[in-house]
Amino acid sequence: LLLSKKLKKNFFEMDKYIEKELGKKISILFKEKGEKFFREYEEKTTLKILEKKNIIISMGGGAFLNKNIRSEVLKNHLSFWLKWNSEILINRIKKNPKRPIAFNSTKNELIDMIKKRSNFYSKAMYKINCNNYTKTEIIRKILKIYEDNKIKN
Repeated sequence: LLLSKKLKKNFFEMDKYIEKELGKKISILFKEKGEKFFREYEEKTTLKILEKKNIIISMGGGAFLNKNIRSEVLKNHLSFWLKWNSEILINRIKKNPKRPIAFNSTKNELIDMIKKRSNFYSKAMYKINCNNYTKTEIIRKILKIYEDNKIKN
């Protein structure tokens, strides 16, 4: 959100956007309709939003695993992997009941999931190791990359 304000672009946090569109929390959607329903809806909705201009999207943890979403992002958009160490991620996940796959997982299951997902996230154009940076510093790094790309294109 802070980045979108600095760049004067519309911001879409896809999980919140989907929750608003469907009128239910993702954890409820998973329980009532299953992960398959959610992932199909997530793909359709994310691809639709990616057609817009002047936007910044924050995707849920599973979105970039989707081949169609990943392909569209990598072909036509700047992509950033905000990389954190596993311990930080595990602490965040365990505190957040909104993450239906991860919330009830063991620490070893979470470590395994982080490793598997990292294989996909690492395909992003840019990786920022965030462990030792504040939000402001992370945004500054993204802005620098963004500005450098504007100059090149």
